[in-house]
Amino acid sequence: MPGFLADLTGSFATSAAQNPTVAIMEAAYADAGLDVRYINCEVPPERLGDAVRGAIGMGWLGFNCSIPHKIAILDYLDELAPSAAIIGAVNCVINDNGRLTGENTDGQGFVNALRTLIDPAGKRIVVLGAGGAARAIAVESALAGATHIEIVNRTVARGEELADLVASRTPSSASFTAWAGTYAVPGGTDVLVNATSIGFFPSTDTPDVDFSTVGPGMVVADVVANP
Repeated sequence: MPGFLADLTGSFATSAAQNPTVAIMEAAYADAGLDVRYINCEVPPERLGDAVRGAIGMGWLGFNCSIPHKIAILDYLDELAPSAAIIGAVNCVINDNGRLTGENTDGQGFVNALRTLIDPAGKRIVVLGAGGAARAIAVESALAGATHIEIVNRTVARGEELADLVASRTPSSASFTAWAGTYAVPGGTDVLVNATSIGFFPSTDTPDVDFSTVGPGMVVADVVANP
């Protein structure tokens, strides 16, 4: 019979106030006739463990992880889905009676969206950034058949690690370019992706890219939805 206890899901992020996922998910739950709520939670890095234990204690079905928790959450999981294990980052956690499994839908969603414009198979892709979203996009694009992934990042060690990951764990080749000053997009690039947090609301900054090097027919994508 109908009751007043809905199942709970949500998102852990900093900052949570600008995350529109709650509107999308609650509309989807309502459309599917599910008695489920989605709660945006402001969770600073030092309280991530508390948030995870709280979700388990309250019997949440699962939760999303956004900036800056997509890699740190790995320390609290019992299992990783195969693609998430390669990516080394998680944005979706499933709670099965206290056993937590991490999935990564960031890269899959990106590739599905990209295919509405261009098939990544056989393409050369430049990814700006080397964080959680960049890892997911780089790995899934490589698994989708991209011939080469170039990682561009200011922190050299992190960028080199991601390029090595793509080259060693996927069929694609990969390289790293240190982002020092204005970045010029190489000729022959098919897709340019901003997978950094640059421009995240309320900032209106843009990546330091020489946009005159963005050629005709090149697809440009941005993971930051900043209206």
